Amino acid sequence: MTTPIADALPPGPPPATLAQKLVARAAGLAYCEPGSLVECRVDLAMSHDSSGPRRVAPLLQELGAKVWDPSRYVVVTDHFVPAADAESESIIRFTRDWARQAGTHLIEGEGICHVVLPERGHVLPGRFIVGGDSHSPTGGAFGAYMFAVGATEMAGVLATGEIWLRVPQTIRLQWDGALAPGVCAKDMVLFLCARLGLGGGRYEALEYAGAAVSALPMQERMTLSNMSAELGAQTGLIAPDAVTMDWLAATGVPAETLEAIELARWRTDANAPLLATHRFDAGALPPQVAAPHSPANSAPVEQAAGEPVHIAYLGACTGAKLEDLRMAASVLRGRRVAAGVSLQVAPASLRDQQQAAREGTLAILADAGAELLPNACGACAGYGAARFPADSRVIASTARNFSGRMGDAGSAVWLASPLTVAASAVTGHITDPRTLLS
Repeated sequence: MTTPIADALPPGPPPATLAQKLVARAAGLAYCEPGSLVECRVDLAMSHDSSGPRRVAPLLQELGAKVWDPSRYVVVTDHFVPAADAESESIIRFTRDWARQAGTHLIEGEGICHVVLPERGHVLPGRFIVGGDSHSPTGGAFGAYMFAVGATEMAGVLATGEIWLRVPQTIRLQWDGALAPGVCAKDMVLFLCARLGLGGGRYEALEYAGAAVSALPMQERMTLSNMSAELGAQTGLIAPDAVTMDWLAATGVPAETLEAIELARWRTDANAPLLATHRFDAGALPPQVAAPHSPANSAPVEQAAGEPVHIAYLGACTGAKLEDLRMAASVLRGRRVAAGVSLQVAPASLRDQQQAAREGTLAILADAGAELLPNACGACAGYGAARFPADSRVIASTARNFSGRMGDAGSAVWLASPLTVAASAVTGHITDPRTLLS
């Protein structure tokens, strides 16, 4: 009896999630089981001036080691710029000198690491990347496995180019339908912070999916993946698609590099093992506001409406990218900031600021009364002169509002989308942006 050809073929690997596939590639395996320990080759490592050379240089010196591949390490100055004091200047100088001596990539004062890294074409689908900052999961928006490590682990990566990883399980966050006008990615992730809690990601991989996620522009996807850190996940993934590739092409990634990427490979298989699936109706989501002092204190904007604000802050990698500035401008066009309110705008990158200036977005913000701040982490990370004073009431587009993080412990910070921040700046109190957009 002849054996059917199908029976003679060796079985392929079991169905796998996007996270499993990315980790398996880095580990040189066809398949890796969730929960198993694997040794992964690192495609890229990233640090900033706070987490980078000043932390890892002494450890490497103690090990007698150098950076395993300087072309695969990027150092960004974004926390201590512009230098507010002699200590900050010293840190920036050391960062610059060490990076140049080591021969690594150095990006100085051009924006926040999570935004400038993909702008420079360093974050591509399929890559395995470690970052020296808690919001490193941003890279997952591009279908890369990117996660945060501390200085000790980073020193090990820089010395060897490898890292051990427990293969994560995947929690799927399925957003069906379409977002209503006045609602954006920041509202989605603030809602998740309240629904799942700050530990809801269980240090596993979150995967954002569904029609509403597919409809998001690239920088909105970055906001979702970025705040996977607030959800307690190791990374936050979105399967790459034409939106991803078009954005990368527009940033200058060579066509031959993009043509080599197998998009069909980087997606979760049907019947892949999932730890959990949560489904949400995007069309039913109203704008969200997180009350002090946690992103988990999120609720529909109506519950915070009327709270007076002194400062409206558009900043950070979650809230001052080009798309964020455009959203704010859609509210502020033809309007002025309320008396007694300071609208502070810190564009997330110089490149985004320049594009916003070319297209007129920046002029709309300026005409409304906005004060332009440097392209840096600024108040979000609690660095420099932009910290909020005691008794100030702030609505911000940042990722976190923990007590004392962004200024004096006596300040109170509400988190919201750029749309809600802009609307609140106009009225002088927390306001549903839909009332102004309509």
